[in-house]
Amino acid sequence: MKVNYSIVQKRRDDIMVMIQKLGNVTMDQLKTDFNVSDITLRRDLQYWEDRGAILRYHGGAKLVQHMVNHNNSNFTNDRYKRAIAKYAAMLVEEGDTIFINTSSTALLVIEFIVGKHCTVITNNAKALLVKHDPLLSIVLTGGELRFPKEAMVGDFALNNLNRVLANKCFLGCSGISAEDGITTAILSETAVNETMLRRTSGSKFVLCDYTKVGMKHSFLSGDLDAIDCLITDVNADESSVEAIKEHHVKVVKLEPLIVTSPTLDS
Repeated sequence: MKVNYSIVQKRRDDIMVMIQKLGNVTMDQLKTDFNVSDITLRRDLQYWEDRGAILRYHGGAKLVQHMVNHNNSNFTNDRYKRAIAKYAAMLVEEGDTIFINTSSTALLVIEFIVGKHCTVITNNAKALLVKHDPLLSIVLTGGELRFPKEAMVGDFALNNLNRVLANKCFLGCSGISAEDGITTAILSETAVNETMLRRTSGSKFVLCDYTKVGMKHSFLSGDLDAIDCLITDVNADESSVEAIKEHHVKVVKLEPLIVTSPTLDS
């Protein structure tokens, strides 16, 4: 009987998540977790090896280290990011003005805001290319454009942000932890993130997949007491999550979204 391709792809995605989390896996581990034959697992691993994501060895496979967090849609955490974005969009209400920063996960929120008159203020120039509901107004901060993220930063962006008082804020990050707060790898974006947090009158959310939870980077965007909620996925390290909760931050952990393409008609 022919197997539905979506089932095969979901299993392969789940295998990749497991390898990303552990660094390397054995065939025995995979057989225990996925309950499929050796030949099926070899095909699944070959699929990822052909895409440069893993290296197979006798009895298992390991992650290609320089490919962790590589921006390749064949093995990113897209299903988790979309689940996070969809949940976040449900928190947006009619008439809201919201901040979204340069995070790829936060940017996805725009796709899922449907049937609501809202205004998005963002320093992410990629917002120009995002399909969105016509009821949604998108306003760019302006500022100095920095590549490759197409981030708008600097005094011009900050001056414009300081003229706005948003209802809600949705920020992505490079890392979040109880010890170091919300951090980013790019210095020029910290002032924008700080300003968005400070100029939000209502709830403030951090959106990130499990690879960012418990991690830290060089530049601080905000302390944990500056936010209300972390929205992440089920793979987030439990000890890191519990430590974050101790700072009175609500944590939502989501299963991956099976349907990867939102539609404005749904």
